[in-house]
Amino acid sequence: MSEIPGTLLLDPAVLEDPYPFYDRLRREAPVWRVPGTDVFVVSSFAAVSEVVGRVEDFSNNVLRLLYQDEHGLPQQLSFGDASFQALASADPPRHTVHRRTVFPDLVARRMLDLEPDVDQIATRCIQQLVARGHGDFMADVANVVPITMISQLIGFHDSDPQRLLQAAFDSTLMIGVTMTLDELQDLVAKSDDIGSWIGEQLTAAETGEADDDVLLGTIARGVADGAMTHQEGVIILHTLLSTGGESTTSLLGNAVRILAEHPDLQRQLRDDPTLVSAFVEEAVRLESPFRYLLRSVPADTTLGGVDIPADATLLLFWGAANRDPDEFDRPDDVILDREVPRHHVAFGRGIHHCVGAPLARLEARVVLTRLLAGTSSITLDPGQPPRRVESLLVRRHETSP
Repeated sequence: MSEIPGTLLLDPAVLEDPYPFYDRLRREAPVWRVPGTDVFVVSSFAAVSEVVGRVEDFSNNVLRLLYQDEHGLPQQLSFGDASFQALASADPPRHTVHRRTVFPDLVARRMLDLEPDVDQIATRCIQQLVARGHGDFMADVANVVPITMISQLIGFHDSDPQRLLQAAFDSTLMIGVTMTLDELQDLVAKSDDIGSWIGEQLTAAETGEADDDVLLGTIARGVADGAMTHQEGVIILHTLLSTGGESTTSLLGNAVRILAEHPDLQRQLRDDPTLVSAFVEEAVRLESPFRYLLRSVPADTTLGGVDIPADATLLLFWGAANRDPDEFDRPDDVILDREVPRHHVAFGRGIHHCVGAPLARLEARVVLTRLLAGTSSITLDPGQPPRRVESLLVRRHETSP
């Protein structure tokens, strides 16, 4: 069995169609050290599940970003003293405190209230697209609905949706691993601008009367109560903006492409719209919006018989685990009657399961239901093939005519 070349990880052809590569990793090296680096890729469902349960060995506190060196390999860029633990990038006990502050407002209290707003913006976008008969689904719908909703949910004042969307995309681009070191450092500096703006928004909420109906008020109260610092609050808001804008945008684009490539599936869902929720779970499993998430390694350890040194970076490949044939029957097919439809790890697993997953599911269900109801056929434009963002992290379409 030959060594797996490290350059395959960031090969543009593999980024476009990663699934044969994922198959090879699961078969030959479910815990794979990228040759010549301290970067490890975890691809099997069993190994990914083990990692998320070993929070002391594999920390969510991201201490390094990755960039692509001149040889096409991923290398680590340390944050130094600039690292902060805040919600998604925090370990217990800080993570527990932050999640308890944010999660009830994001899910329990607000989710049912959001559906009419999601339906309104989705209906408007889809009606405009359908009236023209053609368009770019990403620009016309998938980019618009999630960033509008997450901005509304957070409660930013005088915000520019296009600027917020670009900020969300820039945040995930920083961990896409396809940038050179110089490009990555430039983007990190650029991200300080949106961070400063979010900080001003939070300061205004802290010094004024906190709005109980938006997350900005929730975070401001958390700062006042000592559950988090101001800087942690800024990072949490930036993270919610980035993931809320990016993940559902990717999910919508992937789901509609699957529908466009499978007319029989379109007909099945139009005949029985109650199946749309099951389709959302299959779409997010098959084309995980975030293909991996980072873990840092505080001390020497082992996983799957592989030695992993301290200060290494682990990449948990949700996108590979979600197509593991040892875990899923017919893993590459849309199966609408899976016994446990949410068994996938597209939204993470364990204590770091995505707090925004209910919102993503809601938005996807509403958009897809409205789109199917308002059309008789969805097809890709044969003259303009869809184009994806070149990223190891996100599975997002740049355009989808």
